[in-house]
Amino acid sequence: MKKHVCIVCGYVYDPASGDPDNSVAPGTDFSKVPEDWTCPVCGAGKDQFDVEG
Repeated sequence: MKKHVCIVCGYVYDPASGDPDNSVAPGTDFSKVPEDWTCPVCGAGKDQFDVEG
């Protein structure tokens, strides 16, 4: 599972950690994150994330 970085603010989505504050359990691959999920820092949509590295 790869990390994804928000191109707007630099937040890194780490699948190992998920985003439990926003109902995304640890271990959730980015492809399985709901389409309506947004960056917890800046509110950007999933389409504003790129694979890290």
